[in-house]
Amino acid sequence: MRTFRNRTAVLGAAATAVLALALTACGGDGSGTKAAGPADDSASAKATVAAKDTSKDTAGDAAQDQGSTAGDGAKTGGGSTDAVTSSTGKSNGGAAKTGGSAAGDTSDSYAYKHPCKSGDLSVRVYAREGSATQHVIEVNNTGKNSCGLSYFPRVSLGAAKATDHSGDIIPLVPGGLGGAPAYPVKPKTAAIAVIDLNPGGGNGVTWVDELNVLADGDHMANAEQLNFPLGPDVKVGTPKLGLYERTVADAVASMKQANMKP
Repeated sequence: MRTFRNRTAVLGAAATAVLALALTACGGDGSGTKAAGPADDSASAKATVAAKDTSKDTAGDAAQDQGSTAGDGAKTGGGSTDAVTSSTGKSNGGAAKTGGSAAGDTSDSYAYKHPCKSGDLSVRVYAREGSATQHVIEVNNTGKNSCGLSYFPRVSLGAAKATDHSGDIIPLVPGGLGGAPAYPVKPKTAAIAVIDLNPGGGNGVTWVDELNVLADGDHMANAEQLNFPLGPDVKVGTPKLGLYERTVADAVASMKQANMKP
């Protein structure tokens, strides 16, 4: 029996040693403090979510701040953008009117080498104020470049319904012409000529009711001729036509010098 008790004691002591070793392996140190080891999975996941939330909030705040800044810029800078656009538009329009780079070549030398095209001209005919027999022929350059015209328009007087215009009346023009190769017309300006249908004021023919005008008789085709009605009761007798001038007064003075057939 004694021997049995000794074996039992030995087994008990061995079990106690094994238990102590197991506790040591599990990290227990008797003081309740857990030994350092791998981080808890659930705690790590929570930390990761919290970090993402914090990053999202920070990015959101930054985006909100940036949006606020952009919004403020749009409020304060929008007017400036509109003003620049408007100013650019006005500047371009101003350049076209004042002869900037967009206005083309406005020199006389350019006009001498470039005859006017009918598509760049507008022609008006109207009675001269203060005269019963004189009419103004006004040729406006609507193009962007200067262009050249013949010294005077090609003009004839006839009947609108006539089938044969060989008998139309051709006015006298000033003689002794010479000088520049053409009459230069700058953009947005007019060349003015005056015709007097009946300078002597006597009895003239009464079948004329139309004034035919070709702005440039030297370079334009007959098909580009324009026809202007004169109205009833017109008397035509030895009409006179002056050269192109810049003003009506100068054109009248030139008309009075007409003394020969063109």
